[in-house]
Amino acid sequence: MNAASQASEACFHCGLPLPTKIDYRVTIEGKERPMCCPGCAAVAETIIGAGLTDYYRDRETFSPKPDEELVGLPNELAAYDLPELQNTFVHRTENTAEAALMLEGIRCAACVWLIERHLKQLPGALEANINYATRRMRIRWDTEQIKLSRILEAIAKIGYRASPFDPAKAETARRLERRQAIKRLALAALGMMQVMMLAVPVYLAPDGDIEPDHLQLLHWASLLITAPVLLISAREFFVGAWRGIVNRRLGMDVPIALGISAAFAASTWNTITARGEVFFDSATMFVFLLLTARFLEQEARARSGDALERLTGVLPEHCQRFDEYPTSRSTHTVASAWLNNGDYLFIGTGERFPADGIVVEGTSETDESLVTGESRPVAKHEDDEIIAGSINVGSPLVIRATAVGMQNTVAQITRLLDRALGEKPQIAQLADRAASWFVIGLLIVTAFTAIYWWQTDPARMLPIVIALLVITCPCALGLATPAALTTAAHRLVRMGLLPSRGHAIETLAQVTDIVFDKTGTLTLGTPAIAQVTLLGKVNEAEVIAIASGLEASSKHPLGKTLRAAAAQPREAIELTTYPGAGIQGTIDKTIYRIGTLAFVRDLVCTDPPAEPQTDASCTVVALGNEQGWLAFFHFTDMLRPESREVVAALQAMNKTVHILSGDSPGMVSHIAAEAGITHNNGGATPEQKLDYIRALQAKGAVVAMVGDGINDAPSLGGAEVSIAMGSGTDIAQSAADMVLISGNLGIIPPALKVAKTTRSVIRQNLRWALAYNLVAIPLAALGLVTPWVASVGMSLSSLIVVANALRLARSNKNSTVERVKK
Repeated sequence: MNAASQASEACFHCGLPLPTKIDYRVTIEGKERPMCCPGCAAVAETIIGAGLTDYYRDRETFSPKPDEELVGLPNELAAYDLPELQNTFVHRTENTAEAALMLEGIRCAACVWLIERHLKQLPGALEANINYATRRMRIRWDTEQIKLSRILEAIAKIGYRASPFDPAKAETARRLERRQAIKRLALAALGMMQVMMLAVPVYLAPDGDIEPDHLQLLHWASLLITAPVLLISAREFFVGAWRGIVNRRLGMDVPIALGISAAFAASTWNTITARGEVFFDSATMFVFLLLTARFLEQEARARSGDALERLTGVLPEHCQRFDEYPTSRSTHTVASAWLNNGDYLFIGTGERFPADGIVVEGTSETDESLVTGESRPVAKHEDDEIIAGSINVGSPLVIRATAVGMQNTVAQITRLLDRALGEKPQIAQLADRAASWFVIGLLIVTAFTAIYWWQTDPARMLPIVIALLVITCPCALGLATPAALTTAAHRLVRMGLLPSRGHAIETLAQVTDIVFDKTGTLTLGTPAIAQVTLLGKVNEAEVIAIASGLEASSKHPLGKTLRAAAAQPREAIELTTYPGAGIQGTIDKTIYRIGTLAFVRDLVCTDPPAEPQTDASCTVVALGNEQGWLAFFHFTDMLRPESREVVAALQAMNKTVHILSGDSPGMVSHIAAEAGITHNNGGATPEQKLDYIRALQAKGAVVAMVGDGINDAPSLGGAEVSIAMGSGTDIAQSAADMVLISGNLGIIPPALKVAKTTRSVIRQNLRWALAYNLVAIPLAALGLVTPWVASVGMSLSSLIVVANALRLARSNKNSTVERVKK
C-alpha cells in the first residue's frame, strides 16, 4: 500500500493521526484530503498551487511534517522550506543555497534599493541582487543560519511579494498586472476627458461670462469626477509613497503623490470656499499620462525579458519515463520536476528533452538553437550527449538522464544569466546611488521654491510646486543601465554567448587584446586525418578499414578518429595493446601492427620505402603487416572552420590577437600562421600564461582571454574579461565571465559590437536622464512649465530611456556568426 492510499486513514501529507475535533482539508485532484494541522494544509496548498500535484502521485513515502515555526507563516510561504519543493528552483552548494525569485510590487529604482538593503541586513542572507528591468531577484543564503521562508516573509513585511520564479506564474502575473493597469488607465482616461470637457468652457470664456453659480457647478462636477480617479487609478502612487516613508526610503512615488495631493487638496478647498483657481484637469491629466508611461514601460520591460522567460520555460512539464528499462518497454507520464539521475526516458519526435542525458537507443537529430544559438540540427547517435531543452526533430530516442532539476543545462544557463543581470557594474552602482539621493534633493529644492513663490506671487506658488514635483524623473536614472544590460544580455544569449558576470558586457566593450588558447579553442581539439601516405599495393579505403579494425576497442583519440573514418571496418582478433607503442592484431590470419615507426618496424623487419614527411604540426602513425609496410597516417588538430574569418574580423576592428598555448612552439607557430595571427607563444605553463597576460596589462592593454575553462583557469582569472568555451554539461564548471555555449567563435566579433553599442546606449541614457533633470528642474522652478506639461515630460523621460535600450534587441544579419552559419 503506497502513501497515497494510506492517506485516507491519516493526514494525507505527513501520515500522522488526524485530530478528533479539528478538521483541515485540501482539495487535491478533485478530492478533499484530510490534513492533521495548519502546517500540513499550508504545505499541501502551496504544492498544488505550484502545479506540482504529481508530487503526491509519485512519492514513495509520506512527506515530513512541517517545522512548528512554519505554522505561523502565511500559507503561501509554509512549504518553501521542503527539500522536495526546493528541488524545483533552488541550487545548493554545501552550506549555501541560491534561488531566482519573481518580485511583485516594484515600481521604481527605490523599491529595488529598499529590498536589497533590507535583505542584506538579515543574518545569513549572503547576496540579494535585483534586476529592475525584469523584476527578477537572485538571492543566496546560508542554509544553517536562515530559511527561505523567513526571507520571503521579510520581503512581505516591507510591502512586496516574492515567489519562486515560474514561467507560467510569471505570465499569469503579467497578464493580471496588465489587465489591472488597463482598467486604471481606462478610468483615468475617462475621468480626464470628462474633466477637460468641463474645464474647456472655463478656459475659453472671457472673465465674467460664466455666472458664479454655473462656474461653481462645473467645479463641483470636476471634483466628483476626479475623486474616483485619485482613489482608484492613482492608488498605486499613494501606496508606494506611504511604503517608502514608512521604510525611510523616499522613492519616485513620493513627489508624484505629493503633487497629485497638493493639486486635489487645493482645488477641493477652492471649490468649497468658492474662490481661487482649481487644477482638477491637471490632476486627472497627469495621472493619466503617468499611468500611460508606466504601462508602456511595463510592455517594453516585458519585451526585454522575453528571452530569459522563454529560456526558463523551455523544459516540458511532463515526460515519459520507463518503468523498468530495458526489461520492460512500458512507460508512464511523470512530472519533469521529479526525475532522478539515471532514469530512462522515451522522447518522441517533436518533444523537448526534460533533462541532460545520454542516448541509449536510437538515432536522430536535435534542435539546440534555443539553448546554444546553433540553428542547424545536430545528429545524435548512441552514447552522444543530449542537452535539456533541445527538441528531438528526428526519430524517437531512449535517453538516460544524467542531470535533472537545477543541475541541467537550462537551469545552469538561467542561473548564470540571473547572476550576470543581478550583479551591478560600477556605472549602475553610481546611478543607483545618485537616484537614491535624488528625491531628497528634489524635496529640498521644492520647499525653497515654495517659500520663494509664496513671498513673490502666492497665486502662482501651487501650480509651480506641482509642476516641479511631477516633472523630475529619477526613474530614468534607475532604468538607464539595467534596461540596456538586460536587452543586450538577452541578445547575446540568443547568439550563443552567455554573460555570467555583471561587469562582462561593460568590460568587453573596452577590450584591446584578445588572447586565444589553441587546443579546443582555435582548433577543434580532436585529431583529424590530414593525409594518408600509401606504402604498398593496398588502397586508401582498405588501409583505413584495417586500421579501424585494429583500433576497435581503443580509447585513444587517434583510434577514435580512425574508427570514424572507416566505412566498413575489418574484424580483428587477438588484439594486444603495447602501451606507448601501438596495437597488434590478426586479420584473415595475417598479423598487423599500428603505432610508432619503431613498433611496426619490429614486425616488418625492414625500413619503410620512404621516411614520413613530418613537421611540428603533425603526428604520424604507421601501419604494416608481416609482408611489409602499408601506410602512414598523418594526424593534425584542425582549425575551426570559422577561425580565420574570426581573426580577420577582430583585426579589422583594431583588436590585437594572440595565441597562448602549452603545446610545442612549432605546433603553435603553424596554427598561428594558418589563422593569420602574428603574436604567438607556445610551450607555456599555466603560470607563464598568467605572466604573459599581466605583461600585456602592464602596457595598458585590456585583455579578453578565450579558453576551454579547465587548464586555462589562471589566465582566464587574470584577464579583465574571460570567455570559456562551453558545451552542455561543462557550463556549470565554468567560472568565466562569459560562456560561449555553442562553441562557435564567430559569435565573438558581433558580441564585441553589441558590447560597444550597449556601453554607448548606457552613456546616452545617463546623459539624457541627467540633462533632462538639469533642464526640467530650473524651468519648473521658474514657473515656465505648467503641471500637465510636467507630467508629459516626466512620462517621456522614462520611455525614451527604455526605447533607446530596446534598440539593442535588433539583430545584425550581416554579423560574422550569421555568415559562418551559412
